[in-house]
Amino acid sequence: MMQSSIPTTKRRRGLSNLNDAGKYIILMILAIIFIGPFYWLFSTALKTIPDLAAFPPQFWPAHLDWGNFIGALTITNFAAYAANSCILAVTYSTLVTLSSALVGFGFARLKGKGKRTLFLIMLSTLMLPQIITTIPTYVLFARLGLIDTYWPWVLWGLGSSPFLSFLFRQFFSAIPVELEEAAIIDGCGYGRIFWRIFLPLSIPVIVTSFIISFTGVWGDYITPDLFLSQQNTTLAVAMTVGYTDPHGNPLINVIAAGSIFYILPVLIIFFFAQRSFVNGIVTTGLKG
Repeated sequence: MMQSSIPTTKRRRGLSNLNDAGKYIILMILAIIFIGPFYWLFSTALKTIPDLAAFPPQFWPAHLDWGNFIGALTITNFAAYAANSCILAVTYSTLVTLSSALVGFGFARLKGKGKRTLFLIMLSTLMLPQIITTIPTYVLFARLGLIDTYWPWVLWGLGSSPFLSFLFRQFFSAIPVELEEAAIIDGCGYGRIFWRIFLPLSIPVIVTSFIISFTGVWGDYITPDLFLSQQNTTLAVAMTVGYTDPHGNPLINVIAAGSIFYILPVLIIFFFAQRSFVNGIVTTGLKG
């Protein structure tokens, strides 16, 4: 009996090791697939014009041209456009996080007639692509004289986000009601309960909301291109028209170098806040 069980155990361990090896192989393949575009972007940023024209395409340039990175910062006013993007992204992210937290708190903890209907209406707006409302919004802001200003992003931020409001609502719904009742007994109103108790507890969701909204504005091209002039536009728009030679042809290698600088802020933010970001997604729960 003992002898027959030993080979069975060994077979199970062998199968487990094979399964683990298969998982690692799949993960390595996926890692190569995901890293591939970044490798190609970096190699393109180091290529010279002849290397770009070579056929078949070179996976690594024969001569490294680090001057493309300098050109990415000097050919166009990179710092000024990056500052514009940063101002818009930080302003919008801060406002939309705060307003979405307020909306989520209201749906989670306050009672009122028609609350469920309003919540369903808010969720239904998630099915509307942003491009559908872009032109009507442009016409509205044009009549208000807010084109070529940053006020649209301020108003959008104050208007909250349906998705982020849903995240906050789910998180606030999971907080024990005894905590809220104890605060009410101590004489706290709902305003103080929100600011002093619920908001400090929701740091993971706050970080998640900020990262999502920041990357959305930082990577947006269509809205700044429509709403802002060339002087006040963001880095995403400036890079598409600023990196050209005297004949108007795009400088692919300089665009690739500028793209590396362009994605660095988002990578840095996610690197330092990834734990809170993951916790914010996980802890929102699915409580109705």
